[in-house]
Amino acid sequence: MSGDTFSEVPEFQELRVRSDSRGDAASEVSSYSYRSSLFGHVSKHKSGPHLEGNLKLFDTIELSSDVMCCRFNDDGSHLAVGMCDGTIKVYNPVNCQQLYTCQDEDTSKNRLPVTQIRFRPFIDGEKIEYSHILIASYASGHVKFWHYTSGKCLQTIDEVRQTLALTINPEGTHIITAGSEPQIHKYDMETKQKVNTMEPSDGHDIMDGHRFRVFAVQYNPNHPHVFISGGWDDTVQYWDDRKVHSIKKFIGPHLCGDALDIDPVHNHILTGSWRKTHVLQIWDFAMAVKIKDVPQDTLNHSQLYCAQWLGKDSIICGGTDQNMARTIDRGTLNTTGQLVDLPQGVYCIDNDRTGNFPRVAVGSNRYVYVLKTEKKT
Repeated sequence: MSGDTFSEVPEFQELRVRSDSRGDAASEVSSYSYRSSLFGHVSKHKSGPHLEGNLKLFDTIELSSDVMCCRFNDDGSHLAVGMCDGTIKVYNPVNCQQLYTCQDEDTSKNRLPVTQIRFRPFIDGEKIEYSHILIASYASGHVKFWHYTSGKCLQTIDEVRQTLALTINPEGTHIITAGSEPQIHKYDMETKQKVNTMEPSDGHDIMDGHRFRVFAVQYNPNHPHVFISGGWDDTVQYWDDRKVHSIKKFIGPHLCGDALDIDPVHNHILTGSWRKTHVLQIWDFAMAVKIKDVPQDTLNHSQLYCAQWLGKDSIICGGTDQNMARTIDRGTLNTTGQLVDLPQGVYCIDNDRTGNFPRVAVGSNRYVYVLKTEKKT
């Protein structure tokens, strides 16, 4: 592969972890991001980030604080970026110009990270006020509903925990939140009221739910009430959002970020684990069994925080150790492109889900690298 170099970004700066007198998890601030500080995952290369293979740099967005999460809206016209200081900025991904900012008194006072962003789907015929709404979770435990074009926070839910993940059901009528406690909450999108709490049984002889932090939740588009979740307890749990306990599980993935995705065509699950071996795996959704391990790249290994299906033919993932993002051919399992030598780990990735060669956003340090995938000639 030939490498394309571009402007060097500043050296890694250690993140400072807020702590309180109790020393508990309430102020650790999204632990999946801070592991890079604790383990000293600093790029050993001084040449700066560069691209290899079928990834091409479209533009680079520089922010004032570390990037924690990013998300394209449904038609790919807006890219929302959540930062370590609690601010959300929304960009036009075509020219990477900032359009809107979401920040209020809560986020300015707490200055705790945005941990996840999802855009509310807008259906033709709905009230116009339902357009341009995004939902964000925060390490403060807040879940905020933003009308992002006006910058107005419509409502805030306080979960009194670190809220680390959220997702929206396929019909857009409910949201699911998860975080530093095993409980997973379901809220009505219209009323913002909690309508169900899903959790494990009291007895420890059955694992029908999570026992530790939950970092990822994902609905299956083919099953409007069924979603999966994963976290620190090395299980992926299946849930019916109308019930209390999980309905099925498989054991293996160690998720520390948004590294759980479902391909609705093949009904395959993709998981990315923050560990040295068996980091990227493909599973059969219906059978809850592993199909295959995706091999690590021979030259650049990475412990994964994020992973997604990319178009119909590819996978994209990113992490720490070797601070990099990588695209993989789904058929051959060979590396097709890489963004390497980053100054800090990759904690978030998203793609605009348009066509076979989507636009991709990769968050690392105070930068979002907007990339395009291209077919190799």
